[in-house]
Amino acid sequence: MNPTESSSAPAGKLPLAMTSRWSQYYALTKPRVVQLIVFCALIGMVLAVPGAPGLADVGLALIACIGIWLVAGAAAAFNCVVEQQIDAKMRRTAWRPTAQGQLSNAWTLSFSAGLCALGSWILYVWVNPLTMWLTFATFVGYAVVYTVILKPRTPQNIVIGGASGAMPPVLGWAAMTGQVGPEALVLFLIIFLWTPPHFWALALYRVEDYRKSGLPMLPVTHGNAFTRLQIFLYTWVLFAACLLPFVLQMSGWFYLVAAVILSIGFTGYAWLLWRDYSDALARKTFRFSLIHLSLLFAALLIDHYLP
Repeated sequence: MNPTESSSAPAGKLPLAMTSRWSQYYALTKPRVVQLIVFCALIGMVLAVPGAPGLADVGLALIACIGIWLVAGAAAAFNCVVEQQIDAKMRRTAWRPTAQGQLSNAWTLSFSAGLCALGSWILYVWVNPLTMWLTFATFVGYAVVYTVILKPRTPQNIVIGGASGAMPPVLGWAAMTGQVGPEALVLFLIIFLWTPPHFWALALYRVEDYRKSGLPMLPVTHGNAFTRLQIFLYTWVLFAACLLPFVLQMSGWFYLVAAVILSIGFTGYAWLLWRDYSDALARKTFRFSLIHLSLLFAALLIDHYLP
């Protein structure tokens, strides 16, 4: 459900760990991406519960995480079917089981449908209908709106499609409260603004892959320099959004200090990238963006329990 896809392996062959059928199906779910999705959803769950969670809260959060993981994995598997031909042309994705022809489209679609149905049932029965419908809408947003409609047609695919990737904290909040509060929308905004500079940094050093695949990614359609400027500008807007939890009294000083330090780091990388490009620096910027989001949400979690 998150457009981010950072896994890589040598083109033309599967990693040794993916030679079994089960590991191939597991690879379809894009585990590292789904882990970040579930982590962000968990942060939404924790922040939605005032004070220390009770046993019932912990149980509800665990069930919600399982349901969200299943639907997110289903969306990732569906994406592998839709982009099978594109993945086969790109070095960082050519190892995927669908691109390699290791798994048929029929089996992959059945696997995706099964995960989605099971996850949706768990969320509807054991969590609440709102969370189920929001999670299913996120599945449609990523698997259909982003992958099928936006990604092959517009260089703004990441910007618009980033809405589905920004949903996990909203799903977590809805799971615990049965509603979507303004605090959840602030978390949504942070991830929504984080997604373009994060993904465009990847697209910069993978531009030839995207050019060969025919996808209209921003570095392909508008060039390297324009993309670097957009990354730099987005990190400043993101910087402002990262301060909102403190401004709206969702968090305290611990989070504020962490947010400022992390945002200075991300903006600093973007400035260096804008001024003097290299593939190595683009890779560092991409990797730091992952650190930025993970530590930012971890700081929110820690701050929530500080006196």
